[in-house]
Amino acid sequence: MTAVPHPPWARIAVGTPEPAFESRPPGPHAFEHPDSSCDGWSTDRFALRLASVRGSAHRYYGRPRQDAARAAAHPATGSLVFAVADGVSSAAEAEHGATEACRAAVERLLHLLDLGPGPLDLASVVGHAAERLRELAGWRLQTADPSPAEVAGLYATTLVAGAVRPAGQETQVELCRVGDSGAWLLDRTSGGYLPLFAAKNPPEAVVVSQAVSPLPRVPDRLEELTTRLAAPDLLLIGTDGFGDPLGDGDGQVGVHFARALTAPPPPLWFGHLLDFSRETFDDDRTLLAVWPEAAPR
Repeated sequence: MTAVPHPPWARIAVGTPEPAFESRPPGPHAFEHPDSSCDGWSTDRFALRLASVRGSAHRYYGRPRQDAARAAAHPATGSLVFAVADGVSSAAEAEHGATEACRAAVERLLHLLDLGPGPLDLASVVGHAAERLRELAGWRLQTADPSPAEVAGLYATTLVAGAVRPAGQETQVELCRVGDSGAWLLDRTSGGYLPLFAAKNPPEAVVVSQAVSPLPRVPDRLEELTTRLAAPDLLLIGTDGFGDPLGDGDGQVGVHFARALTAPPPPLWFGHLLDFSRETFDDDRTLLAVWPEAAPR
């Protein structure tokens, strides 16, 4: 009997995999939110990879991916900016909320860099994203003044946004977040993960999290941080579809990524790494990675 060859690009199993099945379509109005997306490029100073994949639960039940990510280079300053969002599942159109929050955040970050040097006004980034959601809800509901509850009911989403900027010979990271998506520094030598924001069950973190409350609510005290990025560390920004299976980074998922991300992989392979199969972890996943050196050309 001839053995059946292992199919190319089969999902990578990390521990016990989920049962295999064919994904269901997410509906006729979700064509702007494909099952998976990925991107990757390098500037003279940095390499970026990002991917967003639909979780097994949404694939099985025919729901659209509710995560989103956007990134852009700012050639005048040598910086890169980014946003990662996780639409809240109870929101009726969470996928649109996540996408629009990312777009608005990146637009605002690029504008702030155009204004000149100095710390970024990250509160205005969050405010701009919240206002975009309010405008979208007004258009959707045909009202000039939708209530915060109406906006949240349609488009509630988490958001992590920021920039990686040259600072002389060093590299500076400025981040903010609303909600419970996360950020980490991965030490490529030791394989250890340092959370930059408090996790759901935090050991230690650079910033202590307050109660989780997503956009369109803008918190009175925004979670912000500034840190340095230097080899052997790389910066990771991810939704809880990545953060939950990662945990403290000491398990199989942490090892999976620590081994694979010692150097920037091809963008499609980065997406394949993120789309691993592990039982009980079936949420959408989004991950953005920044290396403080350009990928080989």
